[in-house]
Amino acid sequence: MPRDWDAFYQGETLDRPPAFVVRAYGPFVPEGPVLDLAGGLGRNARYFLGRGHPVVLLERSRVALERLEGTPGLTLVERDLEADPTLPPGPFAGILLSYYVHRPLLRSLAPLLRPGGLLLVEGFTREEARRRGREGSPFYWERYELLTPPPGLALRAYGEGWREGHRAFAVYVKP
Repeated sequence: MPRDWDAFYQGETLDRPPAFVVRAYGPFVPEGPVLDLAGGLGRNARYFLGRGHPVVLLERSRVALERLEGTPGLTLVERDLEADPTLPPGPFAGILLSYYVHRPLLRSLAPLLRPGGLLLVEGFTREEARRRGREGSPFYWERYELLTPPPGLALRAYGEGWREGHRAFAVYVKP
């Protein structure tokens, strides 16, 4: 998505609550490390750090990473996932894909999860794109798209609807 993320994160506060899927299903992530993809200023990472999980956060914005430097338990990796989708090897107890739509990446995550690990996904839908006048943007989930699990994973929970915008979430488990 063409956006100046450094400028965005320069003015953003650090106290935003975690995404709904993290608040609702985060307690079910087993003990162990968590991977936060395109983690921004760490709103979801802080939730898991508070529950005792070490977190690896990948983010393309240097400003966001600088603001998170020194956070205990948080490993920071500067990475533009669209230019370089190389991921840490895992295994992870949980993986987060929150408000970042990258379909090829989503399909590649199962091998990084340990058995019983959870993949938590949340983001805006095509309905929200229409409301915002961005019908052609690829950065929105299609209606019911997240009902189909990525290869190697099983669907545990799903929801879609209006919550301060039209959003969808899914929770997948590695059998």
